[in-house]
Amino acid sequence: MTSPLRRARETAAAFGRPVTVDARWIELDYGELEGLPAAGHRDSIAASWEADPAWAPPGGESLASVSTRVREACEELLPRLADESVVVVSHVFPIKVALLWALGCQDEATSRLHLDVASLSRVDAGPHGPVLYSVNERRYRTPG
Repeated sequence: MTSPLRRARETAAAFGRPVTVDARWIELDYGELEGLPAAGHRDSIAASWEADPAWAPPGGESLASVSTRVREACEELLPRLADESVVVVSHVFPIKVALLWALGCQDEATSRLHLDVASLSRVDAGPHGPVLYSVNERRYRTPG
């Protein structure tokens, strides 16, 4: 399962398994803030979402909107996790929402999660719902 963005599709293809594109896994749309340095906006955006998850940057998407689509995708995947491994290749905000979904937490906590580029997080199906096994795993090869 992958976001429709090319970098996500290429990463998903590297697993050597059939790739299903699902637009619900695309990154949050920052609207007019897209492409601007995050340093100047990160704190004010996080504060805005903590105050009101329905807030959206001008021309962009709200955290509530991302949450709705990602949580729906997670609910659809949950029954499959009992029988098979599912790889989802996505982006920071959808992954944060999926992790919070697994924990039963509110979306406003996204600012309390850190995810590195190309990190791995694991969620499985337990007898009472999703179970979070790991967050932000990184495996780097050392040169030589």
